[in-house]
Amino acid sequence: MTHQFNATSLREYDIRGIVGKTLSTADATAIGRTFGTVVRRAGGTRVAVGYDGRTSSPAMEAALIAGLTGAGVDVVRIGMGPTPMLYFAEATLAVDGGIQITGSHNPAEYNGFKMVLQHRPFFGADIQKLGQMAAAGDWDTGKGSVVDHDIMDLYVARLVEGFDGGAYRIGWDAGNGAAGPVIEKLVKLLPGEHHLLFTDVDGNFPNHHPDPTEEKNLADLKKLVADNRLDFGVAFDGDGDRIGAIDGEGRVIWGDQILSILAEPVLKALPGATIIADVKASQALYDRIAELGGVPIMWKTGHSLIKTRMKETGAPLAGEMSGHIFFAHGYYDFYGFDDAQFAAVQLIRAATSIGKTMTQIRSDMPAMINTPEMRFQVDESRKFAVVDEVLARLEAEGADVNRTDGARVNTADGWWLLRASNTQDVLVARAEARDQAGLERLMAMIDAQLAASGLERGPQAGH
Repeated sequence: MTHQFNATSLREYDIRGIVGKTLSTADATAIGRTFGTVVRRAGGTRVAVGYDGRTSSPAMEAALIAGLTGAGVDVVRIGMGPTPMLYFAEATLAVDGGIQITGSHNPAEYNGFKMVLQHRPFFGADIQKLGQMAAAGDWDTGKGSVVDHDIMDLYVARLVEGFDGGAYRIGWDAGNGAAGPVIEKLVKLLPGEHHLLFTDVDGNFPNHHPDPTEEKNLADLKKLVADNRLDFGVAFDGDGDRIGAIDGEGRVIWGDQILSILAEPVLKALPGATIIADVKASQALYDRIAELGGVPIMWKTGHSLIKTRMKETGAPLAGEMSGHIFFAHGYYDFYGFDDAQFAAVQLIRAATSIGKTMTQIRSDMPAMINTPEMRFQVDESRKFAVVDEVLARLEAEGADVNRTDGARVNTADGWWLLRASNTQDVLVARAEARDQAGLERLMAMIDAQLAASGLERGPQAGH
């Protein structure tokens, strides 16, 4: 027996595809069989399995478990919930790995698998190795057992452990994603007044797409906050590992701004600590971390890459523009994973610690004009080559370039970024300046570089 996966489904950070087209239950069984074999050969015997609210998830779960048990691995089923609940289970139960079945923030027809092995992210070469092993039929055989373990109440209790935040009036939008039931339990344990939207799990996402980093998906939350005159609002993606937020006036608090708020109490508790953000984050964030006495580190975009860098540097906090916020701090040592529910609780604590309203905190931030993340289709074979060509030209010009992940170029106006996506055949660009004229000069630089490599900033590629 061997198994071939669709080449597009084995991604950098996870396995993901369109159910019935590029991802099937046969794939799920092969993933279980292969991952189970990896666990066995690493000396492990048990794996935790969770799933999100997509309509295809129960069938995928059954197929995955058949593969895991067929490799001789015992399975602990934690049921439906957000991805961070699976991370929590993997970190706290006697297991040797974990798999969450989730399509993340992709449209309803997608599904996929996020994996953890022995408390470390399982990504990149690990995922490619699964494909090679399956193609060779390099599998162990056995007969594993299956037990159910309801961990949700324990997880929710952990989210509020040691909570010392104040009472606020908050709007919560779960977007019909897997975080809904956790949010319902969580708000009962928090002080204040809580208004909930779309906490019923529905894999068809009838109200809006569950991606809080796109402003159009925050319209319902903005209305809720405005109608009820709430202090602020938080929103979650489909699998609860990315957070979005708005202040009392409905202004978006972007991922890097959320991180700058969360950094404040962390740096009070741990003066001089390292805080990591990705290359898409605002210069205002790096300046703010330094101003608060912290050491800012700019790192590559991608949740697995950031988690690995946190372990290497001992950073207590990290974040991405995409709303992934990672915690590994002291008593709140949340095992260094990205948890949007925990981020929401910490946002309440941070506002309390800072002693201002969320609206005032947002107003105090420096005004920067920046573009949204611009994405454009480029042939897969050219994707990384274009970035290399751009870097070579910039070097020849003596430009001020940071090469952490693609090209991030500093000028008197601000900065611009061009990088290749790790998960799609797209180039990603972003620019930030102090005024509109400066932003236009930066955009002209991006366009000139693209033109020199035979490309242009065409219509926006979807996610």
